[in-house]
Amino acid sequence: MILDRTIAPDFKVIDSINLPETKTHILDNGIPLHVINIGEQPVVRLECIFDAGSWQEEYNGASFFAIKMLSEGTENFTSSEISEAFDKVGAFIDLNNTSDRTGIVIYCLSKFLPDVLPLVQEMIQKANFPDKELEELRNITMQNLRVNKEKTAYLATTEFRAALFGDNHPYGRNQNEADLESLKKEQIVAHFDQYIKNGKCTLVLAGQVTAADVEVVKEFLGQDQAGTESTVTVHDPQFSYANKQILVEKDGVQSTIRMGRKMFTRHHRDYFKLLVTNEILGGYFGSRLMKNIREEKGLTYGISSHLITLRQDGYFMIGTDVKKEFTQQTIDEIKKEIYRLQTELVDDEELQTVKNFMTGEFAGSLNTAFEVADRRKVLLLDGLPTDFFSQYINQIHATTSEDVMEMANTWLKPEDMLEVVVGGK
Repeated sequence: MILDRTIAPDFKVIDSINLPETKTHILDNGIPLHVINIGEQPVVRLECIFDAGSWQEEYNGASFFAIKMLSEGTENFTSSEISEAFDKVGAFIDLNNTSDRTGIVIYCLSKFLPDVLPLVQEMIQKANFPDKELEELRNITMQNLRVNKEKTAYLATTEFRAALFGDNHPYGRNQNEADLESLKKEQIVAHFDQYIKNGKCTLVLAGQVTAADVEVVKEFLGQDQAGTESTVTVHDPQFSYANKQILVEKDGVQSTIRMGRKMFTRHHRDYFKLLVTNEILGGYFGSRLMKNIREEKGLTYGISSHLITLRQDGYFMIGTDVKKEFTQQTIDEIKKEIYRLQTELVDDEELQTVKNFMTGEFAGSLNTAFEVADRRKVLLLDGLPTDFFSQYINQIHATTSEDVMEMANTWLKPEDMLEVVVGGK
């Protein structure tokens, strides 16, 4: 039988999901270990998550260097010895830093956890910040910063966040050469001591996890003195950005555009409705911004909008790159598409297409143990209800055209937005 490609294949509307439960163990020192036990291969991912991001730092950059230096030397191992030990068992380590948190992420075969965990324990408790490696990391970071500052997209995003939150706010603060040069080793070590070595830690173990895996985590990470939860510094300046336009002139043929405003966290009552509204506007390849500005006008290769949620706040941002001579036309077309959402009801077919895409994409993001762990981690760290992602499916389907129009009129007024252009008009 020959397949008739003129007929679209059948599809099933996703109306529910089954997210595997998390089993929580409280270690002897009080650290919570959250276990997501799924997967068909004997591979695990262990995350050690600390409340040690830039919300906690006293000096700009201290949190970044405090976490990145953990693998550069300890009291008993050099950086090369640590690297060789992980390589020997085929383990991969990632040290990450965000405004909200820092973390150690380890991927390995579960049978090698007893080899990996002593190293992790050593890094957390006995990192010694050797001078040579610290200066090498400082130089690499400076070089990367200089390269990034030549990119209009990087400049536009950092300028946008600084103007939105304030350049002294953890969500608006960016790396700069002066701070990198002046940051002292003792300031980095002080941040490490308070927020990593003696700070609050949350452990997440995902994959094909056995009882033996849990016991070995308890053995190596459940004995050292656990820190108490750090106080989150309040950063809530009343910063005026509405209807503000910032132009950073830069040589070249291209401009980068960022438009948006502050929003809210996942706890807000309008979160799900605004997700659907954002998806229609610029959240996926078939969005209105893509159809208008890319396909019909040919002004850009890509344009998108995002609802970005952080631990303490959130923001909405539209972003694209265009030729300089098309900058103002593109901004005008963006406002035109927002105005359409504010004044014309989305038809049922478009709305249903977006809902199907969103629920399908969400279900498709739960294929592996680590993807499931990422979802569960959001619930654990942000204090969301356990049925949040079940609500996700229900709330997406429950959003109406009237809801979309209300969200556009409430939250997407161009006069409430900040506009940043790097390049020229």
